[in-house]
Amino acid sequence: MPGIDESLLEAMRLPGARGASLVDWISGLALGAVGEAPGGDWEATAAETAELARHVAESGSLSAGGSAGDPEAAPGPGKAPEVEDLIATTADAYHLLRFVSTPFDSTVFLHLWLARHDGNLALARIRLAEMAERLVLG
Repeated sequence: MPGIDESLLEAMRLPGARGASLVDWISGLALGAVGEAPGGDWEATAAETAELARHVAESGSLSAGGSAGDPEAAPGPGKAPEVEDLIATTADAYHLLRFVSTPFDSTVFLHLWLARHDGNLALARIRLAEMAERLVLG
């Protein structure tokens, strides 16, 4: 069972990986980061991606039942968001955010930054899901 550092190093072995981090979407803090940071600053990137992840995780409109505005649909403590991952594309990169289910509060996600010209988005989604399953926090 790999920890944070091992998981992030594993993510960096994916084709096209430029940077990877583990972020708490409540606090906006990077719990670990390797490689380059989009914009050159992992703390700023963590805060910005956390805002996006928090919005999506707390939004009922993207849940399986599409229950927008329903406070019962928002994830509670120990409950992972129903959304598995988010993908943002730019002209030269992919940003993949994978929510990690944890026994305590499930408020973290893996962020992988891939170069678009040599990254494989499908492979990255599969591998990040596997990493999220095996990740040991604490």
